[in-house]
Amino acid sequence: MHNTKVASWGRGTTRTISNGLCVVFFMSCRVSLSVIRLALPRSPNPIAKLVFPTLRASRLLVRFKSVSSESTLFSMPERRPFVRLPTDVYPVNYGLRLKPDLIDFTFEGKLEAAVEVTQGTNQIVMNCADIDIITASFVPEGGEEINATGFNYQNEDEKVTLCFPSTLQKGSGLLKIDFVGELNDKMKGFYRSKYTIPSGEIRYAAVTQFEATDARRAFPCWDEPAIKATFDITLIVPKDRVALSNMNVVDRKPYPEDHSLVEVKFATTPIMSTYLVAFVIGEYDFVESQSSDGVTVRVYTPVGKAEQGRFALEVATKTLPFYKDYFSVPYPLPKIDLIAIADFAAGAMENWGLVTYRETALLIDPKNSCASSRQWVALVVGHELAHQWFGNLVTMEWWTHLWLNEGFASWIEYLCVDHCFPEYDIWTQFVSADYTRALDLDALDNSHPIEVDVGHPSEVDEIFDAISYSKGASVIRMLHNYIGDEDFRKGMNAYLLKFQHKNASTEDLWECLEQASGKPIAAVMNSWTKQMGFPIIVVDQEQHGSDRVLKISQKKFCASGPRNDENCPNWMVPISICTSEDPSCTKLEVLLDQPETTVNITNVAPDHWLKINPGTVGFYRIQYSSAMLESLLPGIRDLTLLPVDRLGLQNDLFSLARAGMISTVEVLKVMEAFVNEPNYTVWSDLSCNLGVLSSLLSHTDFHEDIQEFIRDLFTPIGMKLGWDSKTGEGHLDALLRGLVLGKLGKAGHKATLEEARRRFKEHVEGKQILPADLRSPVYLTVLKHGDSTTLDTMLKLHKQADMQEEKNRIERVLGAIPAPDIIQRVLNFALSEEVRPQDTVSVIGGVAGSSKQGRQAAWKLVKDNWEELHNRYQGGLLISRLIKLTVDGFAIDKMAAEVKSFFESHHAPAAERTVQQCCENILLNAAWLKRDADAIHQYLLQRKAPPV
Repeated sequence: MHNTKVASWGRGTTRTISNGLCVVFFMSCRVSLSVIRLALPRSPNPIAKLVFPTLRASRLLVRFKSVSSESTLFSMPERRPFVRLPTDVYPVNYGLRLKPDLIDFTFEGKLEAAVEVTQGTNQIVMNCADIDIITASFVPEGGEEINATGFNYQNEDEKVTLCFPSTLQKGSGLLKIDFVGELNDKMKGFYRSKYTIPSGEIRYAAVTQFEATDARRAFPCWDEPAIKATFDITLIVPKDRVALSNMNVVDRKPYPEDHSLVEVKFATTPIMSTYLVAFVIGEYDFVESQSSDGVTVRVYTPVGKAEQGRFALEVATKTLPFYKDYFSVPYPLPKIDLIAIADFAAGAMENWGLVTYRETALLIDPKNSCASSRQWVALVVGHELAHQWFGNLVTMEWWTHLWLNEGFASWIEYLCVDHCFPEYDIWTQFVSADYTRALDLDALDNSHPIEVDVGHPSEVDEIFDAISYSKGASVIRMLHNYIGDEDFRKGMNAYLLKFQHKNASTEDLWECLEQASGKPIAAVMNSWTKQMGFPIIVVDQEQHGSDRVLKISQKKFCASGPRNDENCPNWMVPISICTSEDPSCTKLEVLLDQPETTVNITNVAPDHWLKINPGTVGFYRIQYSSAMLESLLPGIRDLTLLPVDRLGLQNDLFSLARAGMISTVEVLKVMEAFVNEPNYTVWSDLSCNLGVLSSLLSHTDFHEDIQEFIRDLFTPIGMKLGWDSKTGEGHLDALLRGLVLGKLGKAGHKATLEEARRRFKEHVEGKQILPADLRSPVYLTVLKHGDSTTLDTMLKLHKQADMQEEKNRIERVLGAIPAPDIIQRVLNFALSEEVRPQDTVSVIGGVAGSSKQGRQAAWKLVKDNWEELHNRYQGGLLISRLIKLTVDGFAIDKMAAEVKSFFESHHAPAAERTVQQCCENILLNAAWLKRDADAIHQYLLQRKAPPV
C-alpha cells in the first residue's frame, strides 16, 4: 500500500502524496511519501501510527523528558489479548458471488469455499465483521450436507464461530454461507464511493480496500496473510456498469432474475492472501496498452477523463518489464488494471491485478498537472507494481513483517523511477523525503522497532507509518549499498523463486541475501530491524604525517539529547569515508560492530577534508569535531560537496540543534552558506527545516525576524529563477521555482507578493491562466496576505475545478489565510460536503500548520467534532494523520498535558502511539524554545544591525 505522505502523514505517501510540492510551503512539519505510501506531501513525493511492540506488561509507562521541566508520565492502555485463527480448517478455494445494491448500499453474498479439515471439529472459526450470516452448512466430500446450528459472533475480535451438530471429519469439504452486508462509507472493506457524472448527477461506485484486515467486511474468510487460497469471483451488477476484479473476465451473461443486471465471472486467481482480493463496480473509461513482455495494462479513469490515464499507463508499461528483468521473475497474471477511486483513504493499494489509487495518485492532465504530481504518480505506480512481486507473489507470514513489503516497495519505487525518469534526480529526493523523515521519527522515545509484534486487528493499522515505510526503505538502501547490486539481485531472485505463492519472514530474506553475498547479513540487519532507534556517529581526527587517523564511536541518538545509559544499544554500522580529493568515490569502508574504533587512512594531505557517509546512505546521524566541521563548510559554499551530502550535513546539524547538542544559531550560520545552492532537493530540505523553525518561533514575539531571514536566504535564487520557465529547463527547475516563490511569498517578500497578486487576478479573470507549476505558490501567497474576498475567490475556483488535483491544491493552502474569523470559515469548509472525506484532514492540517492562531482553532475544531471525525474515519490511518497534523506544532508544556488528557477520555486505539509521539514532540518543542529562543533572537537582531 502506498501511504500518502504527510508531516509524517499516514499509510497505504500519506509513501502521502499528491501535489507534494505545496505542502512544503505551509506545513511546519517534515513531510514525505508512502505512508498513505500509507498516504500527504513534503517534497514532491508524497505521511503516523504505531504499536507498542513486544511489550507484555499489563500497563506500560512511557517517560518523556523535557529538558526544562520535570518528567511527565503517560500511560498506555492494556494491550488487547489476541489469538490467531485455529488451523483445524483452512480454505483451498473461495467461490464467491456478490450482488451489490448501489441504491440501498447493501450487498448479498454467497460463499462456497473448498476447505480442508485437518482434525475433527464441530465448529469452524473465521473472520467476520459487519456481516450478517443467513445460513451456513458444510458438505463433506461424498457425504451429506450438515447445517450449522448457530453462529457465535465475537465482534471485538472480528470473528464468527459456526457451530455444527456433529463432528466434521478430517478431509475435504465444501463450506456454504449465505450472507448480507452494508456498502459502508468508511473507505474500508466493501464500501461506496461517491462521484459525479458529467450531467452533474451524484452516483456511487462499489469498491474495496481490504488491507490490512477488512476483507472480513466483504465476506466471511480466513483473513490472515498466511492463509492463502485461490478465488473464483462472480459479480452481479447493473449491465451499464464496469465490473473489475483481480483476474480477467471469462464470462458475462444476463442475470436470469433481473434483466437490468449482468453476471460477470472472473478467471481463477493464483493462490493469494485475502487482503489482496479486490472488486470494483462503477462507471469508468480506460486507456490500454501492452508491456513489452505481453501483459495487458489498462488505466481506468472517471468517465470523460481517459486521456488523464496516459501518463500512468506509460509508467506502468515501462515498469513491468523493468521489474521482470530486475527480479528475473515474470509478472504472473495475464493483465493488470490501475483504477482511480474517488473516495480512497490511502494513496494506493496493490491488489493483485487490480491496483486502486486516489485520483491524485494516478491521473495527470498534460495542461493542468504540475511537475510534482507527475513525479508522485510515477513513484506510486512504481511502488504498487513492485508489490505485485514483493508482497503478492511472496507475502509476509504475519503483520510483524509488514515492513518487508512496504520498506522494500518504498525503496525500489525510487530505483524504478530513476530508470524511467533519470532527469528527476530521484535518489537525492529520497534522502529528503524518506531518509530524514524516518530519522526524525525514530529519534523519539516513542518510536518502535521496524519489526513489531502485532496481534489484535486494531494494532495492525498503527504500523503503517514512517518506520515501516521510510526507515524500512532506508535500511534496505543501506543494505543494497553494503552488498552491491549484483549480489543483491541474485539474492532477491533466490528469495522470490523459493517462496513464490508462499509466505516468508524477514529472516528468510536475510538468508537468501547472505548466501548470495557471503556477508553476515542477518547479524548486521538484526541490529537495525529488531531494536528501535539508530546511532549518532561521533568523529574526531588527527594528522600523522601523510596519514589521517579517525576516532569513530557510536551511541544512540535521542531527540531529547544525549543519554548516559549504561545499557546503550549498539548497531552494526557500515561506515564509508571519502576525501576532498574525490568526493564521489569511497576511499575506505569499515563495519563498526563495537562502541568505538580507530581507523587509519593513508595518503591524505593535511589540507584535505574527510567526509563520513558519502551519498548519505548509512542510517545514522554524524557529529564531527569542530575542526572537521569547519573544514567541510566551504564545500557547501563552493559546491565541492555533492548535493546529497550538502543536504545531509545541514540536516544532521539541524537535528543536533533540536536535541540541544549544538546551538540553533550555529545552524542558521551554516544555512547562510547555501546562498549559491542550485539543487532543488537541497533547497527543499532547507525550506522544510526553516518551516519547522518558523513554526516554533510563531510562539514568540519575533516571528517576523525569522521571516526576514528566510527572505534574505531565498531572494538570490528567486531572482535568478524568475517567474517564467526558460528554454532548456526541466523537471527540477519547475519544482525549484515553485518551492522558492512559495517560500518568498509566504514570508512576505514584497516583489513576490505583488507579482503573485497580479498573476492571480489575471488567472481568475481568464486573461492569463497560471501554469500548473505556479498555482500552489501563487494561491499560497495571495491567501497568506489575503482577506475574506480572497477566500471567496479561492472557494469559487475550488467549486469550478474539474480535476481533483486542482481541488486538493487549493484545499491544502486555504489554511494560510491569517484572520481568525476567516480561519473558522476554512475549518467549516473542511467538514462540508464540498471536501471529500479523505481530504478534510489536509484542510485542517493546513490550518494548524500555518499559524499559532490556526493551530489553536484546528485543535478546538477536532475536540468539538471528535465524535463525528472519529466515526468518519473509524480509527483508520486518517485519524492518526489528523491528530499529528493538528497538535504536533504546539510548543508549551501544558499543551502536552491537555492533549494527553483529551485522548485519555476520547479513545482512539489506532492512534495511541501517534498521540504519545505528539505529546513527546510538544515537550521537545517547548524545551527547544526555552533553550535557544533568546540566542536566536539576538542573532537575528545582530544580522539587521548596521556595521559599526
